[in-house]
Formats: sequence, C-alpha cells, structure tokens
Amino acid sequence: MQRLSSVSILVPSYAEGLRFFVDTLGFDLICDIDEGHKRWVKVAPRGAETAFILAQASTPEQVAAIGRQCGGRVWLILQTDDFARDHAAYLDAGVQFEEAPRSETYGTVAVFRDPFGNRWDLIEFSGQ
Repeated sequence: MQRLSSVSILVPSYAEGLRFFVDTLGFDLICDIDEGHKRWVKVAPRGAETAFILAQASTPEQVAAIGRQCGGRVWLILQTDDFARDHAAYLDAGVQFEEAPRSETYGTVAVFRDPFGNRWDLIEFSGQ
C-alpha cells in the first residue's frame, strides 16, 4: 500500500508558517523537532491523513518560489464538511478570500490566499 503522507510547503520562517497553519487555520501541530542543523515541522488539518512539512526557505531560489509553488494557480484544496462554519471562522481570523463563496455542480467553493501567496480552494463537495 502507498499513500501520500506529506507535502512540503515553502514558508519564509517556521514561526510565520506555524502562525498561519496552526493559529489561523486551526491545523494540528504534529511534530516540531529541531536537530540544530535541520528542523522538522509537520502540521495537518484535524483528522487528515496528509500533512504539510513546513520548509523554511534557505536559498534565493527557494525564497523566490514562496507562494508560487504552482505558478499562481490554485494549488491546495482544503475540503470541509461545513463550508459556512469554516468560511466564517477564516474570515474572522483574517484570511483573505479572493471571491465570495459560489455554488458549483460539485459543491460550494471559494478561493483564498495564504499570507505567503499560495492560492487555495476551500470546498464542501455536494453529497458529502
């Protein structure tokens, strides 16, 4: 069996990444291991199988790629079982949505940007 366990996401600093993912979005901090020369920081939405490894940018190429890991397209899709609840909570937490929620044949969705520039879909699929 194989599964996607983690995805690395570039952040300007671990503190900024933790502030957004844990404090703003409410993700769980799975681990934060500082080995001195390397830090392993893993966060995930509650109950998710796939997590993010926060990768602090350390080269000019990495810094340039922060927020553009998908070339400006929506890259990350955060599925919820209650769109209205999470949309309201994120607005209250200061998350910047690019659009009002919209109904599509597949569900309710709105695009937001994280503070690093990555574009996300917050989505509740129809018939969950």
